Amino acid sequence: MDSHPFRLLRNLGRSREIATVLLNHGFSDLTDRLGLRSAWYRTRRFLSRKPAEPARHLRMVERIRLTLESLGPTYIKFGQVMSTRPDLVPPEMLVELKKLQERVPPFPSAAAVERLEEELGKPIAELFASFDTTPLAAGSLGQVHRAVHFNGTHLAVKIRRPGAVRNVERDVSLMLEIATLIDRNIAEARIFDPVGLVNHFARTIRRELNFAREGRTMDEFRRVFREDATLYVPNVFWELTTEAVLTMEYIDAYSISELVGLAGVSVETQSVDVFTDRADIPISQAINPAQVAVNGARIFMKQAFEYGVFHGDPHPGNIRIRHDGTICLLDYGMIGMLDEKTREQLIDLLVAISKQNVDGAVKLVLQIGEPYREVDRTLLQVDMRDFIANYYGLPLERMNVGRLLSDFVGIMSNHGIRCPGSLMLLIRALVTLEGVGRELDPDFNLAKHLQPFVERMVRQRFHPSYIAERLYAETQKLLELAHEMPVYLNATMKKFSENDLRIQLEHRNLDHFILEMERSSNRLVVGMVVAALIMASALIVAGKVSSPWISVPMYICSSLLAIWLIFGIFRSGRL
Repeated sequence: MDSHPFRLLRNLGRSREIATVLLNHGFSDLTDRLGLRSAWYRTRRFLSRKPAEPARHLRMVERIRLTLESLGPTYIKFGQVMSTRPDLVPPEMLVELKKLQERVPPFPSAAAVERLEEELGKPIAELFASFDTTPLAAGSLGQVHRAVHFNGTHLAVKIRRPGAVRNVERDVSLMLEIATLIDRNIAEARIFDPVGLVNHFARTIRRELNFAREGRTMDEFRRVFREDATLYVPNVFWELTTEAVLTMEYIDAYSISELVGLAGVSVETQSVDVFTDRADIPISQAINPAQVAVNGARIFMKQAFEYGVFHGDPHPGNIRIRHDGTICLLDYGMIGMLDEKTREQLIDLLVAISKQNVDGAVKLVLQIGEPYREVDRTLLQVDMRDFIANYYGLPLERMNVGRLLSDFVGIMSNHGIRCPGSLMLLIRALVTLEGVGRELDPDFNLAKHLQPFVERMVRQRFHPSYIAERLYAETQKLLELAHEMPVYLNATMKKFSENDLRIQLEHRNLDHFILEMERSSNRLVVGMVVAALIMASALIVAGKVSSPWISVPMYICSSLLAIWLIFGIFRSGRL
C-alpha cells in the first residue's frame, strides 16, 4: 500500500473536496487538528469562493450525518455500516446514522448494455431472449434489470455501476488516511479504533462489489438448505455471471409489506386482483403470516447456530414470500460468519446467564470481546449482576430479545469492550428479524424460537460422540505442540549461544510526542531567525550602513514573519 502522502497527492481533488465539506458543516477545528489546511486547500480557499456558513443551530450528530451525505454514496454506506456498531458509536449518533439514505439515480441504460456486452463478451441479443432497459432498482454499487432467458426463465440481472470500483477504492484510501490522522492527532478518538473501523468497512464493501462472490454464497445457501422446503434460494446462471454482473432467477413473490397489508383482511372481502398475475387464490388461504414468521426465525437460527453462516441483512426489503408460503432471501452481499469457538462461547454465556453465574458471565464477556482500555472487573460484575436480575425468571412471552441484546451491548460499550464484527452483525440481524416477525404476527416472540436451538446445542456438547471428537482434536494439538517444542527450544538455545537473543520493545504514543517536539523546535528556530533578522535590519537602519531600499523591506518582512508566527501560535491554542 502506498504511503499516506502519495495517497493524498494522488486524490488531490477529492481530498480538497472533503476538506471543503468538513468546513461547510462546521468542522473547522477538526480540519485544523488533522492538518488538512495544507497548501492545496489554502489555494482553493483564496482562489475560489469561501466555504458556506455552517448551520450552527444543528447538533453535532446531525452535522456528521449531513457531512456523510454530502461526501457521496461510499461515505453514506460507511455511516450505515457504523450504525450497526452500538458498541462503538454513541446512542444519539446511532439514531442519526440510521437516517442515512442513498439517493442515487440509475445510470443510463446504454451504459448498462455496454457493460453487459463487455463483461460477457457477446451482443445483448445473443445473451438474452429479451432485456428490459428500464431498471427495476438502483443503488450506489449497481442496478437491476429484468430479462428473459432463451429457455423462458425470467431473470434479474444485477450490473455493477461504471467506475464503482475506482470510486470506492479512492474513497476508502482517503478514509484510511483520515482515520490514520485521527488516530495520530486526536487522542480521545482512539478508543473507537478509527483505522480498524475503516478496514472493517473496506472488507465489507469490497465483498459487495464482487457479484461473483455473492453468487457463490447463494449456491452455498442452496446446498445447505436443500432439504428445507421452507427456504428458497434463487438459481444463479453462471454462464451470464462475472464479478461485475450477477444473473439470477427472478422471484415473483409477495413482499413483507404486501403480506402485512392483507393479513387482517377476511377471505370474503379480499380481492384476488390486488396482486396482478401473482396468485390465483386469496393470500390468506395460501399463506399464514404467523407461520411465515416462525419459519423465518427457525431458518435464521439454523443458519447462525448450526451452520455458522447467516444472512447479515434480513430487513423486509430483502425478504420475499412465494405463493406457497416459502421464504426467499435476496441480496447475499452481506453475510456473517460465526466460527465454532464463538458459537460455543455464546452458548456458554447464555447458560451462565440462565444459571445466574455472574463470575462466569463476566469471564466470557472478556473472552468474547476485546477491551480497548483497562476494565474495572468489580464494576463490570455489578452491571452484569443487574443485567441478569432484569431478565432472570422473566416468562418467554414477556422477553424482548432486541432489548436484551441492546442492553448487553450497552454493558460492553460502557466498559470499553469492543464487540467482534461478526457478533455485532448477528445481534443486528436478530433485532431486525424480531421486528419483521412482529410485523407479521404481533404475538411473535423470538425467544421462544431461540430457546430450542440453545438447548439442542447444550445437549450436543455432552453427547459422547461430540466429547470424543473434541478429545481427539485436543490430543492432536498436544501432539503437534510436543513435536514443535524441541524445534523452538533448539532455536532459542542457538540464539543464546550466538549472543543473538533480542528483545523488541514497543512504544505507545511516542510518535505524537516526537511530532510535538519537532513543532516546538521548528517554532523556536523560526522565532530565533526572525528575531535576528529584526535586530540586524534595525541596526542597519539605525546606523545608516546601507541603502534604505534594502534595510527597510528586510525590517518589514521580518516583522510580518514575527506577526505570522505569533498568530499561528495563538490560533493553535497552545500558547
